[in-house]
Parts: sequence; C-alpha cells; structure tokens
Amino acid sequence: MNDKHQLLWGRFLEFIKANVTERQFQTWFARIGFESYNEKDKTLLLQLPSQFIFEYLEENFVGLMSAALGRCFGPGVTLRYRILTDQQHHIVQDIEPEQAVALTSVPPTTRANKAKSVLDAAQPQDIDPQLDVHKTFNTFVEGDSNKLPRTVGLSIAEHPGKSTFNPFFIFGPSGCGKTHLVNAIGVRCKQLYPQKRVLYVSARLFQVQYTDAVRQNTVNDFINFYQTIDLLIVDDIQEWATAKSTLDTFFHIFNHLFRNSKQIILACDRPPIDLQGMKDRLLTRFSCGLIAELERPNVQLCIDILKSKIRRDGLSIPTDVIEYIAENANGSVRDLEGVVNSLLAYSVVYNSPIDMRLAERVIKRAVKVDNKPLTVDEILETVCKHYNVEPQDVYSKSRKRNFVLARQISMYFSQKYTKMPAARIGQLIGGRDHSTVLHSCTTIAERIQTDKSFSEEMASIERMFQLK
Repeated sequence: MNDKHQLLWGRFLEFIKANVTERQFQTWFARIGFESYNEKDKTLLLQLPSQFIFEYLEENFVGLMSAALGRCFGPGVTLRYRILTDQQHHIVQDIEPEQAVALTSVPPTTRANKAKSVLDAAQPQDIDPQLDVHKTFNTFVEGDSNKLPRTVGLSIAEHPGKSTFNPFFIFGPSGCGKTHLVNAIGVRCKQLYPQKRVLYVSARLFQVQYTDAVRQNTVNDFINFYQTIDLLIVDDIQEWATAKSTLDTFFHIFNHLFRNSKQIILACDRPPIDLQGMKDRLLTRFSCGLIAELERPNVQLCIDILKSKIRRDGLSIPTDVIEYIAENANGSVRDLEGVVNSLLAYSVVYNSPIDMRLAERVIKRAVKVDNKPLTVDEILETVCKHYNVEPQDVYSKSRKRNFVLARQISMYFSQKYTKMPAARIGQLIGGRDHSTVLHSCTTIAERIQTDKSFSEEMASIERMFQLK
C-alpha cells in the first residue's frame, strides 16, 4: 500500500467510524484488511475474514460503504471483497456507488503459515453434540398424536439434509415429547454418520453464547463455529421472540446451513404463525420445510408410555393404577414420568405397596388434577355470565365496551387453559384472526399487571372455572 492509498483507506475508515457505534465498528469493520487499489480500473479490493461478515455488510452497510467510497476514493470506484478461507468456492460482492450491486467471484488468498481458528479446525470428534443418549427412538412410544413427527424424524435421521423436510419445525405444548424426539433424531443420526457434526442446543443457551461472544468481541468465531454444523437442533425457540440481535445472527447461520444442505431442526411451543415479534423473513424460512405438531398424548398413549417406562425400570404397578395415572396426568409425558418416580420413592421410603391409595396421594402432590379440561365454550360461557352478556354479543363485531372486554378475556383464558394455537381460538370466538387473539392476550396480561382490582376480578373468574 503506497502512502496515497494508505491515506485514502484511513479516511475511508474514519468516515465509517463516524457513522456507526464503536461496537459496530470493532465487530464488522476493524477486521477488514486493505489488499490493493487499482487506479486504472478504479477497483478497491478488501480482505474479509469470513463469509458471514460479507453477508452482514451486504445486508446492513452497503449504503454507508458506497457513500464512503464516493467521498474518499471518488466516483465510479468499485469495491470488491476477498474472503480469506481455505474453502474452494466463494461469493463476493462488487459495490459501486449509486449503481446496482453486482456479484462476482474472487479466488481466495493463500497466506503463508496462516493459523486456522480452533473452531475452523475442529474435527467431528471434538464436538460434544450435547445429546441425551437415553432419549432415543426406542424409548419414544408411538401413538396417534406423534406418528407423523416421529416418522419424519426417523427419515431425517437416516438422510439428514437430503429431503424436503428441511427445516423440520416441531411444535406442541410443554410435556408432549418435543425434546425427546429432537434428541432421538440427533442420536440416531450420530449413530449412522459418526463423522457428521451434530449439535443440540437450547435457544436460551444459544442466546447466552451469543451475548458472551458480543461482550468478548468474538461474534465472528461464534458464527463460524455454528456454520460448520451438519445437523443443528435448536429447542424452545419461542424464547427468542424479543431477542432481535440473536434472531439477526441466527438468520445468517440459518441461511448458510440451508444453502449448503445442512439439516436444521427447530422445536417450539407454538406454530410459526404465532411467534409474535419475529420478522417475516425468519418465519417464512421456518415454514419452508415441514411443520409438524406434537399433540398431547391421549389416555391410551399415556398408558403405553407408562407401561414402557415401568418395563424399562423393572417396576410392578397394577393395571388399575396405571390407568388412573394416565387419566389424571393431563396428557403430559413429563408428568407421567414424575408420577412413576414419585410412586417408587414413596414405596421404598414408607415400605408400602404401589396401589391406588398411594397413587391418589402422589397424584395430588405431583400434578394438577384435571379430569375434565376446560373448553373454549365453557370459558366463554363463564366469562359471559360474569359480565352479563350473551355469546352472540362476543361473536359479533360490536365495539361496545362490555362485549370487547368479554371477548378479550375469553381469548386470554382460552390460550392459558386450552393451549390451542391462537388461530384456532380466533376461529372459535367469532372468526377472528390470530393477530386479534395475540393482541387481546397481551392487553389483558398487561392490565392484570397494572390494575389490582382487575387482577382480582380475573382471579374471581378463574375460581368459577374450578367449580365446573
């Protein structure tokens, strides 16, 4: 770099720094390297340490960098990137101020004695997949409520990234077996393809890792690591609903993995359409593969799950006790396992047989007994009675205060007690769309937090549910 070019490059960086935050500059611009400037064809060639930085600059800073080019190097200058990597295929971007953006290819630069990062160099055996090896397909009992997700999951495990089921989006209420199924897919895939890089991570852990990376200025290493995964499983992604920076970062990871035919599996407690707060660009990607619902297991499947666990644990529990547990554990696999563990503990500590009397005692302490789950109609009936309105008033399009309040409260309690998707609740309460339901639930929840008398009124309505 001659002195003139060095001066121009310095001005370029100063202009950028004046128009972004210090953190943005250190994360996205400080690691850009100047390679050359050809005055004849007016081309500035820069070096980037990763594909991710290129993608991020392309999406977020094209306008700023174009302005910096025009001000510091003059009009008509073309900006080109060279991705410094050992991979054999690259996409780089030409940016011309006030002109359309064009794509070109630039071969990588080979640097003598270039040290790879630990993440880039890691071998498959160096990655702990973070899977629970006890959660397998052999222990995942099949029934009507999970037949489709289980079948698809097994197919993905045997042919990861090779089917139309990418991404595989699984949703369902807590305790229905989502975590078990996604672990089973990972375990099976790792058994069949030991060389593949498989990773299970909770959404919360991913967010913590990303936050630490930002704090330590190692975001690029964080991204590079996740872009090397062959089968990425992320659990409980509803926790990202308001995490804008985490979602933006995952968007780039998702794109990279998807373009390279790497398998992505996402688990959530609701369908994509109900993930309020997430941008459409992510929701459309979540929905472009297969969306499968894991429903709460019915009584028969609960009985089969209990028998399977009892058989594995070498226990002896009477049939009537098994049926009683299945009917009272609210269709939650997690509750079923907790009840069996509690029965065993009580039986050992108190030296008593596992019979109906002990089962009733444990059930009262372990789970909320709900022999007859509330329906939307029952909730609507109770709320209408409390506010002295008729169901048809709630169904109507009237904006009368009492009608609107009863409608919003009915939607709030329906989401709380039935676990139905918002779209389904809206259909049952006057044919509203899912956004109306989400708005109603948010409105009521916020009022409960700020209005003490209203909170007591809502508690009074809930006590009426318990008398049904």
